[in-house]
Amino acid sequence: MNFRFSEEEEAARELAGQILEDATSFDRMREVEREEDGPGFDRALWSQLAEANLLGVALSEDQGGQGWSFLALCLVLEEAGRNLAPLPLLESIVYTALPIERFGSDTLKKEWLPKIASGQAILTPAFFEIGDPALSRRARTRATADGTSWKLTGEKVCVPFAGGADRLLVSASSDKGLGLFLVAPDAPGVSLERQETTAHERQFVVKLDGVTVEAADVLAQPGKGEGVLDWVEPRAATALAAVGVGVAEEGLRQTAEYTASRKQFGREIGSFQGVSLRAADAYIDVESMRTTMWQAAWRIDAGVDGVEKAAAVAKWWACMGGHRVSHTCQHLHGGIGADVDYPIHRHFLRLKHVAMTLGGANEQLAKLGGLIADEIRGGKAVGDILQ
Repeated sequence: MNFRFSEEEEAARELAGQILEDATSFDRMREVEREEDGPGFDRALWSQLAEANLLGVALSEDQGGQGWSFLALCLVLEEAGRNLAPLPLLESIVYTALPIERFGSDTLKKEWLPKIASGQAILTPAFFEIGDPALSRRARTRATADGTSWKLTGEKVCVPFAGGADRLLVSASSDKGLGLFLVAPDAPGVSLERQETTAHERQFVVKLDGVTVEAADVLAQPGKGEGVLDWVEPRAATALAAVGVGVAEEGLRQTAEYTASRKQFGREIGSFQGVSLRAADAYIDVESMRTTMWQAAWRIDAGVDGVEKAAAVAKWWACMGGHRVSHTCQHLHGGIGADVDYPIHRHFLRLKHVAMTLGGANEQLAKLGGLIADEIRGGKAVGDILQ
């Protein structure tokens, strides 16, 4: 396992950091959120990332991308988290573009991947339903065959940026199993309703009433969608962990800066033992979040065994480490840390959002336990499992 970054990965991180730091601020983030008729993300910043070739960093050159590693994409996502950038990077690239490249028809690839890489198109997933586990393989939304096309009926919740997306990637089940379908948000039979979210992300309830999907817009036929989500889930979990690393590290940096200047009893509060111990614990959490995320991304790029376990470990650290770091940041800021109009509060909210997406810490432990049990039942030695 080698955590030494390539020149491309270093370049992706540095360029993303420069662009995002220059274009994001607490005031700009709130301005984007207040745009009721806007898409819920910063289109100008999205175009800047596209011009810098950062949206297609993990897509192949044949599809208009850079052809770099998944780790390079995670480093870009880490910078997006550090700056709390209001952008659909995870949604348009990890949840949709990458599976289209891996599983889609040539028609779908040619139609969407160059547009995503160039910033001309934004896709977003519509996978979640009330009462179902994250990325359920048995959607209650139904897909009914209608000649060569399909009719979709059901309801999806927590669909991010649906109002500004060009297509929704909808999971729906038939008697043959789960399928994945590309749906236009303004197609006949589709309705959108705004939701309030913890991290102020623009999300929607999407209702589908007999929505027609042509054969060319099917990413996975019913019965094939389960395999696609099996492939997507560890990548999405690792990408979420990357966002969490950036959010947590920047929150801790701001907290260190605050405690180095805030004085109490005639001295900087950062010099108090209790404060320094909590900050040190938070630093260890951030480094643990980072290392486990890197390991999962490395395994994805290397194509070695253990991707699902590594992703679950990285997501667990994003949940638990992020929880502890965010509380430390708020507590060491004192009363102002609880002020919802103070920037540090947004780091708390974003880390909670990361933790709640795709299952929290307990869900990751249950998943990890299940994976280990499956390996033991398959005859794998305990020593090999723990490597």
